Parts: sequence; structure tokens; C-alpha cells
Amino acid sequence: MLMNNYRNVDVNKSANIYYEGRVISRNIFFKDGSKKTLGVMLVGEYEFNTASREVLEIISGKLNFKVDSSDDWQFIKEGMSFNVPENSSFKVKVLELVNYTCAYFDE
Repeated sequence: MLMNNYRNVDVNKSANIYYEGRVISRNIFFKDGSKKTLGVMLVGEYEFNTASREVLEIISGKLNFKVDSSDDWQFIKEGMSFNVPENSSFKVKVLELVNYTCAYFDE
């Protein structure tokens, strides 16, 4: 079951804006020091680099994704998530407007 909201967090006022505004997210910080982003991706193709391990949870929408170490695209939709290793990159083909949250893990 997906959690619909976060409580007792700090949120950056300034948005992270990528690809001429077609991908936008905001950082949220939890009391335990962890960070997530909440974002929206419009239909299109995008590539991102990671420093830490990331888990993207799709709240709504549909996309295909692949990690740089793979040749295989995977279909992801609302209610699903995918992992991205640290120090890598991943590509997405957004098929339908996507609302997502991304968690970051320093391991």
C-alpha cells in the first residue's frame, strides 16, 4: 500500500528543474536526516545520473526505464517502484504523465 502523504518534514521552496521544465521535483527532509524528492515527469525521454542508490516509486502514470548496466527496458506503472544503483545512470521513456517519489540511500 502506498503512503499518500508525509508528515513532519521540511520542504525546499525552490524546485529542482530539469529538461526545460519537463521534469520538476522538490526535496523533502525527514527528522531522521533522510531525504526524498517528490516530482513530476511529462511525456518524453530523459537520462539521470546517480550518486547514491535510489528507489523511485511511481504514484501515477506509466514509463519504461533501464539502468546503464542493462540493455533491457522495463515497464513501470502506478504502484510500482524500481531501484537504481549508486554511481550509475538510468533512462526513462515517460509514456503518460508521472508523479513519483525518489528515496536516496547512502550505503
